Amino acid sequence: MTESSEYQKLRAHLAFLRMTAAAEALPGELDHALKAKLTHQGFLERLLAVEVAAVDERRRASLARFASLPSPFTLADFDFSAQPSVDKKLIDELATLRFVEDATNILLIGPPGVGKTMLAVGLGHAAVAAGMRTYYTTAADLAARCHRAAMEGRWATTMRFYAGPRLLIVDEVGYLPLPAEAAAALFQVVSQRYLKGSIALTTNLGIASWGKVFNDDPMIAGAMLDRLLHR
Repeated sequence: MTESSEYQKLRAHLAFLRMTAAAEALPGELDHALKAKLTHQGFLERLLAVEVAAVDERRRASLARFASLPSPFTLADFDFSAQPSVDKKLIDELATLRFVEDATNILLIGPPGVGKTMLAVGLGHAAVAAGMRTYYTTAADLAARCHRAAMEGRWATTMRFYAGPRLLIVDEVGYLPLPAEAAAALFQVVSQRYLKGSIALTTNLGIASWGKVFNDDPMIAGAMLDRLLHR
């Protein structure tokens, strides 16, 4: 078999395996291997590393699209000097994402404009960068999606969707009162994720006022808080 035909067969094998990045890099890597006098193992490691990097980049891009994070801001962009009440050491600890490993929840509570959403989104970007499936939604959007699902007979599918991400960010809880149906939907999502996945939730209302959010129903508010605060 000639050197040219061996090269073409190798290209064909890479194409068949859909290793497009490795196929494109093959000529350059062969030239480098000859010049650097690499072993077969050394050449193969470099070629596969190209494909691994490409697959990882595509995977992270897919995770970022799915996450639907509303801004590009990361935790590094947060101005702690403007919000001295925020414990930077605590945020740095959360940035390790150990809370996701433990299916621990985060409640970011405070008035509008203090950076709750920015911190939650920053944690979302950190989770995506770590290869964790993440999803962002506002409480209003979650309620609307669940309402449509109930009308169209897709309730179970929608609950599985919200149960799937390792980190679910629910923003703006309490900015608008939730009718009974919406409150029940949010409670079901929290229940589906209980002890299985982390929730990062932002709210402008203290825990004692959550009954107002849930249609003046302290029982559903209490049941939801039991699950959120357990971890």
